[in-house]
Amino acid sequence: MIPMQTPCSCSCESSAKTGPRLIFSCSGAADVGELADRAARNLTREGHGKMFCLAGIGGRVSGILKTTEAAVSILAIDGCPLDCAKKSLEEAGFKKVNHLRLSDLGFEKGETAITEPNIAEVMDKAQRYL
Repeated sequence: MIPMQTPCSCSCESSAKTGPRLIFSCSGAADVGELADRAARNLTREGHGKMFCLAGIGGRVSGILKTTEAAVSILAIDGCPLDCAKKSLEEAGFKKVNHLRLSDLGFEKGETAITEPNIAEVMDKAQRYL
């Protein structure tokens, strides 16, 4: 008789072999923060990864930290050069973080329209890191 595997009780909703592909986004007050956030949400809706709670990382919420430890891929999307998402993950001990900074793509704080073409451009670049 083959023993049954115990299902994963974490919130990763992914197989133990691959782990989740997590997306942490700047969701700051600036337009580039909104652009990063909208792209992360759309990537999640389309099944490219799962947007996860950056505040939970900063607050050291145990379940969020454990799920992040199990991730096969971690992507931080930052709007500007302050790199708040990436730094938050690094401060929590996550060193293997893929990073996309929207200002490196030409999106400028205070001058970026939140349009479908801009969201699609960020999504296209972000998929390469997942």
